[in-house]
Amino acid sequence: MGTALPPGFTDWTHWQSEVRELARQKDAVILAHNYQLPQIQDVADHVGDSLALSRLAASAEASMIVFAGVHFMAETAKILAPDKRVLIPDARAGCSLADTITADQLRAWKAEHPGAVVVAYVNTTAEVKAESDICCTSSNAVEVVESVPADQEVLFLPDMFLAAHVKRKTGRTNIHNWLGECHVHAGISPADLEAAVHADKDAELYVHPECGCSTSALWMTTVGDIPAERTHILSTGAMLDEARHSTASKVLVATEIGMLHQLRRANPGTDFQAVNPKASCKFMKMITPEKLITALRDEKDEVHVAPEIAARARQAVERMVAIGQPGGGE
Repeated sequence: MGTALPPGFTDWTHWQSEVRELARQKDAVILAHNYQLPQIQDVADHVGDSLALSRLAASAEASMIVFAGVHFMAETAKILAPDKRVLIPDARAGCSLADTITADQLRAWKAEHPGAVVVAYVNTTAEVKAESDICCTSSNAVEVVESVPADQEVLFLPDMFLAAHVKRKTGRTNIHNWLGECHVHAGISPADLEAAVHADKDAELYVHPECGCSTSALWMTTVGDIPAERTHILSTGAMLDEARHSTASKVLVATEIGMLHQLRRANPGTDFQAVNPKASCKFMKMITPEKLITALRDEKDEVHVAPEIAARARQAVERMVAIGQPGGGE
């Protein structure tokens, strides 16, 4: 079933024109995550990963930010752009990964490991970021962890698959990981990966490090089931970078299926297909075309972050940026 055209519109061009006119009237910039519906990606001012979009929010001249994504992403935009109004078209759009750890749980974990450095993936709530020492993205998690003295414990949260990737790359044995996962990425299984690769033996492979199949992908390259030179463990931003210069005829993609729209736009000459075509985030898809235009018309739902929480969370993000450019984001 296709995406429903909101009531009162004759076609998608009509809807898109109205969205752009409302954005102009409201002095708003529309930011859309890579996992959003294609119609929303196409009408947005900017499309990308959550951290890149939040940094764009901070530098935008517009006084209003409409963030088509999940709630922690809109929060991060508010943290980095405290003087702007930030709206999310549906405040109920949560994140199964961010919800795996609360600030209280993190405080208890920290008490069990005094002196440890807390490294928080950007896919966390503002309260969790405020309890962390430094943030990371999937593209710079290794670099962030390597900035911590080798003899100091690291508490890495919340994604256990990204933590396993960091452990492999750094060789560190003093990384403790929270047992969190994104339900969509965890659902892209090793069996899905194996079936897709065997069906298209000449295809390249893009695998997000949050995926439950990322370890299997590396193992399959080791034993020769898939060529290492055609297998890439990449953040969403890095997938786009790789796609732009790819000469592959076909690429299998292991991440949320909304990403396919941007990959196909970046390189129409390559056939991008999902490893698991059912890997769709129900929270991302709560942001519908009708809700986007309603948010602009009615200026809701507005996102607020308490100033003291925002200030501490901002420090964790700024420490990450001080180490190096966040790269391709989550």
